[in-house]
Amino acid sequence: MIRVVVALVLALTAGVARAETAIVAGGCFWCVEADFEAVPGVSDVVSGYTGGASPNPTYEGHEGHYEAVRITFDPSRVSYADLIAKFLRSVDVTDAGGQFCDRGSAYRTAIFADGAEQTAVAKAAVAQAEQVLGRKVVTPVLPARAFWLAEAYHQDYHRGSAIVLTRAGPKKQSNAYKFYRQACGRDARVKALWGDEAAFAR
Repeated sequence: MIRVVVALVLALTAGVARAETAIVAGGCFWCVEADFEAVPGVSDVVSGYTGGASPNPTYEGHEGHYEAVRITFDPSRVSYADLIAKFLRSVDVTDAGGQFCDRGSAYRTAIFADGAEQTAVAKAAVAQAEQVLGRKVVTPVLPARAFWLAEAYHQDYHRGSAIVLTRAGPKKQSNAYKFYRQACGRDARVKALWGDEAAFAR
């Protein structure tokens, strides 16, 4: 009987890949979250803070931390290597001072690799990106550290329906996000840097 149950469990779980995660920082976490939610094989993307020493960072106090996202994905549908390649092609990997209109250490790019395998894959992706661009990539590959979820109002910001105040006046949150992304020059810069290889640029 036990053998039958074990065989049944093995049959039911055969071919079912265990979910994996990737953590990256690419400037404003709203934009990175929105980009990767659209990738087939990705089941969840959440915004948060990582890389710093202080526990329980908040939006008002996350000095030393990066704005980052944690991507949960099915490796049988999309590989870690593919995600990292897309990530590198969705940011300005030549800018060490922030991203686009967001300046400062919280908005720097980074890949937070979990273990030797992710580290090797990420470093290979960075080297390949340097070959494509013919320029130095300043995006570091760092060891994964504690990932702290950002406040609820930051999650799925690009889909929100609340009214928020922008430089162009009150806007529905999803429209405010589109206005911010365009005004910040994110897609224009990514397309200028990466050309046809640009990922997600609208």
